[in-house]
Amino acid sequence: MRTLLTLADRTAVLFLGVAAGAMIGYAFAGSGDAPAPRPAVTPAVAPPPPATGNPAAGPGRPAAAPTAECAIPFSPHLLETVAEGRKVRIGVFGDSYGDGIWSALYHLLPARAGYEVAKFSQQSTGFTRYGSLNLEDHAREQLSGNPVDVAVISFGANDTQGVMSGNHAAKLLGPEWQEIVGKRVDGFVRELRAQGAMVYWVGLPKMRKPEFDADIAGMNAFYTKRMAALGVPWIETASMTVDGNGEFAPYLPDGPSGERTLIRANDGIHMSMTGYLRITRGLAKRIDRYVAAARTMAGTDAPPRPAAPAAPAPGVPS
Repeated sequence: MRTLLTLADRTAVLFLGVAAGAMIGYAFAGSGDAPAPRPAVTPAVAPPPPATGNPAAGPGRPAAAPTAECAIPFSPHLLETVAEGRKVRIGVFGDSYGDGIWSALYHLLPARAGYEVAKFSQQSTGFTRYGSLNLEDHAREQLSGNPVDVAVISFGANDTQGVMSGNHAAKLLGPEWQEIVGKRVDGFVRELRAQGAMVYWVGLPKMRKPEFDADIAGMNAFYTKRMAALGVPWIETASMTVDGNGEFAPYLPDGPSGERTLIRANDGIHMSMTGYLRITRGLAKRIDRYVAAARTMAGTDAPPRPAAPAAPAPGVPS
């Protein structure tokens, strides 16, 4: 029975996520900014230690002095971007959750503030699904000749299952699963850093179904430890999606007025657009502070001035 429930939840993530993602592009009608384009969604085994000090420059190793925000210093690519007055390019990687995070950051870090938020997320993907798509190879192809300054990652909702190891499936979150998935995660982060990106990882929220929520809580614990070992800032979201009793809540007080607002999609898995804004608002502020510090170091405190207003995406109301 547990297996059937797990499969049902995973199917909900894959298919309801498509429906949720398809609506994201319509979420900002009436905004003063250009509308976002519609989307195209147990200890770990021997993780590398966090970076310390000021490592020598080299592939994947930034050269300037470190900041309090992250375990790695500013990358030469980011400093070059801000020194030349170009927009800071933020890439969002993930599954259908990544689609929602991308739309929220597109709104919170607009072009007029000197940002370009690019969507690299793809629905129905994950670190246990390399038979369908190798995420490390895919990221390398996506960024070839077109790197990002900041990478925001959110995976895991599709990974609450075993992972193939030879001719058998390693049990979800067991030692063998953690070793296989952990190496893939490390390689993915390493690939983004080699491109010069500052990396953030966004955790998953509280889920409505208790058994699926228990799997997601285990997934969050696994990624929390992994990101700490890698020196990647971890953005915790579960506490932002529960009521005063720590229970799943589709409606929560939000915004300056504190009015009760729908923050979850009907599937009990994804967020509403307001919900995605809620869980990424703090991250957007952190990125903005980080970029402001880079601009100060590069000797240019102002974001680039837009050459012309951005045109609305086809099919999206302005």
